[in-house]
Amino acid sequence: MDISNQLSEIVGTANYSDDPASLRPYESDFSYTPAGAALCAVKPGSSEEVAAVIRLCNEHRIPVTPCSSKVHFYGASIPKEGGVVLDMSRMNRILEIDPDNRRVRFEAGVTWGQLTQELGAKGYRVIMPLTPPAERSVLTDFLEREEPVNQVYDYGEPLQAMEVVWPTGELFRTGSASVEGYPDSPSRGANPSGPGLDFYRFFQCAQGTMGVVTWTNLKMESIPRMDKVLFAPIEDLDAANDFLYRILPRRIGQEVLILNNVDLAALLAEEWPADFERLKEALPPWTLILVLSGLKRRPEEKLAYEEDFLKEVIKNEFSEMRLAENLPGFSGLRHKVLHLLRTPWPADRPHWKLRVKGGCQSLFFHTRPVNASYLISRVEEIAAYYGLLPDDLGVYIQPIEHNRACRPEISFFYDPKDPAEIDAVRALYREAAEELLKEGAVFTRPYGDLAPIVYERAATYAQQLRRVKKVFDPNHIMNPSTLCF
Repeated sequence: MDISNQLSEIVGTANYSDDPASLRPYESDFSYTPAGAALCAVKPGSSEEVAAVIRLCNEHRIPVTPCSSKVHFYGASIPKEGGVVLDMSRMNRILEIDPDNRRVRFEAGVTWGQLTQELGAKGYRVIMPLTPPAERSVLTDFLEREEPVNQVYDYGEPLQAMEVVWPTGELFRTGSASVEGYPDSPSRGANPSGPGLDFYRFFQCAQGTMGVVTWTNLKMESIPRMDKVLFAPIEDLDAANDFLYRILPRRIGQEVLILNNVDLAALLAEEWPADFERLKEALPPWTLILVLSGLKRRPEEKLAYEEDFLKEVIKNEFSEMRLAENLPGFSGLRHKVLHLLRTPWPADRPHWKLRVKGGCQSLFFHTRPVNASYLISRVEEIAAYYGLLPDDLGVYIQPIEHNRACRPEISFFYDPKDPAEIDAVRALYREAAEELLKEGAVFTRPYGDLAPIVYERAATYAQQLRRVKKVFDPNHIMNPSTLCF
């Protein structure tokens, strides 16, 4: 029996395809990463089927590229060396909702639209990154360490125990999910760590090169009973960061973020492009968004305490800060923004980053908040050489863990049908990344063109990573040509 027939037998004929038309959607994503053509695609329906597919491919040294949803931005799910696309979208079951341990267990194909709807009906939510597409895999976003907009430390590590298929086809469970009797064991899989090594970190940002996560546990929270959305127009980023340094360690607020006028206009615009251009001109250079929330216990008192604290700090230390329930001239904004922060981006609309010109390449990194303004200005200077003014760039700054650090994200918009624009943005992206590395920025997610730049400067790290890869993937089948391998 040939490989095609064996794969078809594992997943069922309806879930196997080698038709060129059906394979075309896997060839590219929303990045400018060159297309790649797979030999076939399979859609397993269980962890056992995933294991059987990978075991067969490992035996015959066939490349395997995991793919979990319809929406990818970084080129990590493109089959660069052909082989088999392992499409996890059929594994889309929400397996458990556990209010006592504040966790939800679900499979790799569960989307943001699906999870938020089902949890919302029961009064719960998961802490989200900024406007994830409704059709994107939730598990993928957290494996890729997308930063949640909620800066409270408790949500900084939302992943719990998970199940993985190694590149050899063996099933493995991390943390407390590894104990006998799971999922009916007393541990309930709520702890991601140990026994021994913290393997759950091993698969984060690995882009499917170390194994395939089939399901995971994720922290969840009650939907707040009360919310108050506050806005502050910002002219000076350094002053805004000083303010956040003062309030966030006191655990004031839930969601908190800073957007420049370009990104906020793209998020808010209804009629395109008229609304976008109007908003971009009318909005302040930067906007601080801070959401105060009260959960189940004494929500009124919690909000009152936080508001009193903010008033006192502003009165005594930051008299220039204008924190209010609306931006001047934008009445009703709080309702729209809260909806944006708590629900995924609708599937029937192009993602806001793609609305500006059709394509977007985002450069994101970690730094100390005191350095954010300077590093952003360095990128703006480089962009000017490529004909892009600051008003052409989207910038989003996400505080992390009570402003211990932050993640600036700079978006370069381009026309995906214009090769000259793609080449210019690609060159800009590389030059900006190299400059940021020299200035001390930290890249924890080196995708595409960024990978060789980062790993060249971390040679010993890359060398050890290759050795680890060789141990767990001896035949080098898992998503080859990704990361530094």
